[in-house]
Amino acid sequence: MKNHEHHHNGHHEHEGGHDHKGHASDHHQGSHDHHDHHAHMIEDFKKRFYINTALSIPVLAFSEMIQNFFGVEFSFLGMGYVAAGLATFIFFYGGWPFLKGLKDELSEGGPGMMTLIAIAITVAWAYSTAVVFGLEGKVFYWELVTLIDIMLLGHWLEMRSVMGASKALEKLAELMPSEAHKVEGDDIHEVKISELKKGDIILIKPGEKVPADGKIVEGDSDLNESALTGESKPVQKSQGDEVIGGAINGDGSLKVEVKSSGEDSYLNKVIRLVEEAQQTKSKTQNLANRAAGWLAYIALGVGVVTFIAWAFFSAQGTDFALERMVTVMIITCPHALGLAVPLVVAISTALSAKNGLLIRNRTAFENSRKISAIVFDKTGTLTEGNFGVNRVEVLDGRSEDELLATAAAIEQSSEHPIARGIVKEAKNRELKLPSASDFSATKGKGVSARVDGATYQIVSPGYLKEEGIDLPEGTNSDKAETVVFVLEEGKLIGFIALADQIRKESKGAIKTLKEKGIKVLMATGDNEQTAKAVADELELDGYYSQVLPHQKSELIEELQSKGEYVAMTGDGVNDAPALAKADIGIAVGSGTDVAAETADIILTESSPEDISRLILFGRATYKKMVQNLVWATGYNVVAIPLAAGVLYSQGIMINPAVGAALMSLSTIICAANAQLLRLKIR
Repeated sequence: MKNHEHHHNGHHEHEGGHDHKGHASDHHQGSHDHHDHHAHMIEDFKKRFYINTALSIPVLAFSEMIQNFFGVEFSFLGMGYVAAGLATFIFFYGGWPFLKGLKDELSEGGPGMMTLIAIAITVAWAYSTAVVFGLEGKVFYWELVTLIDIMLLGHWLEMRSVMGASKALEKLAELMPSEAHKVEGDDIHEVKISELKKGDIILIKPGEKVPADGKIVEGDSDLNESALTGESKPVQKSQGDEVIGGAINGDGSLKVEVKSSGEDSYLNKVIRLVEEAQQTKSKTQNLANRAAGWLAYIALGVGVVTFIAWAFFSAQGTDFALERMVTVMIITCPHALGLAVPLVVAISTALSAKNGLLIRNRTAFENSRKISAIVFDKTGTLTEGNFGVNRVEVLDGRSEDELLATAAAIEQSSEHPIARGIVKEAKNRELKLPSASDFSATKGKGVSARVDGATYQIVSPGYLKEEGIDLPEGTNSDKAETVVFVLEEGKLIGFIALADQIRKESKGAIKTLKEKGIKVLMATGDNEQTAKAVADELELDGYYSQVLPHQKSELIEELQSKGEYVAMTGDGVNDAPALAKADIGIAVGSGTDVAAETADIILTESSPEDISRLILFGRATYKKMVQNLVWATGYNVVAIPLAAGVLYSQGIMINPAVGAALMSLSTIICAANAQLLRLKIR
């Protein structure tokens, strides 16, 4: 990222690229370097602000205007020269970040915020110093020092609020432990996380943090991933499941094969994403800079015109003309503009991160207010993404629980999603499982095992057909269910129907989106029957089934060609092309996926509810930026012509003191207005 990404701040140098090279242990280092550098910049601005403000007091006290204002009068020999000396120090020391910014901006594409501030302070200093050394006119040192003080204060405050957002990175970095227990044969060694390599086996004891992303090779436990994914309830994991570095292990002991550590870990990706989010410049922010650029042109243009008009077309002399020109050029720089957008950005980024919205692309976030159609991926977004038991039907005298307990005892040894669903349901019902032996699985057919001396099988409908067993009533409904049958010694005793469960939050979220006039569609790789069942239940505006990844992005293109502003939400690799294609790509609870890399916005929880919150908050943020720009520049619309002397003949001339008061007021209003965003996300 180039330095000029932060034009509006007088702190270019604090925003170099801080991508984190190195491994997890270096991560703290990376984060701390970034943090220390940022902290150093804040300290620098703070120091400049305090020193300048202290030195400004005598400059103000020596000012004729301020003395008149307070009705006091004093002077001493050489007072003007002392004031000139102090003001010159303030100009070079306090104004340095802005003068440096002027150079950067002009060499990188045109005037912006820094240019505007630099013009105003340079004109004020040069003119006033000339007056001290004999030119006829007024001394503007008080204007010079207050402008520098307020701009330094603004930048210091803004950097502090951005720093608040940067703390999210620190917090994320702290989620990683610093050491791991590496298993080598029968020995266990303590190693630094940075030394872990792909394929290493590590032991994670109860209550410890997971040191790297990996796959469980032995043991089972409940893991708390809330800090990473926002999933508040602990997630049950066993052999074959993946674990994320930074999650907290429950009361089981796990052996995990390291899949990615350091740079490639999920946590590091999230850290990088948060960092990008804080550094991506939004179009609207450029708008603040563009506004400042225009004001810089106006300051110069109106200044020159004012000078020419008064010098050549009026009875006033060149001294008066010069004074008017200088007043215009100083007044064109509104303090508030420097704070208008940056404060809103800083606050909304920090609030979003706290509320589980990681904004990778600010522009997309602000444009979320334009969304007219939204395409949801089904599995894992609108639905839970795993099989849950819908119903258990018994065909002989035993109880539902008995049948389920037997099935779960057999399925415990299987890794199949259906098996997991059955075991999970038995656990949810707190059933005591009998012991099973002689487990065997036939691919595509089913599994069998012995329980309490009898042989049981759990099989697919295909197996029943092959064996010539009639399917019982209620299994061939058009429900989007997967049905498995339980046989005892070859005799059908019942069946269990499973389906991908629709998320509890989906219904409400879709209703909210539709009420906002947004078309809600679904695209899924699933079959027609399942897709239709979900679409009907959620009352979607339309759905597409059996869609391949590239077809998803074609679908989005088609919607865009009809003039829709399209958002796409998804969580998997298969959604990545569509996420990139959409006007706004939203990755949902995206875990370790490519989805996160291609999306503009990431919702750390998988709840579709967050999408409607995101759109509302995006709208609120944009409104605040526009309001602040209006406040900041509105003052100029009135002040510039008055300063140029348009109403001079009516005896109305902007008094510099009134100008200063108005300017401070518009700055305070912008800062307060930005804080009101906090009320918008709840």
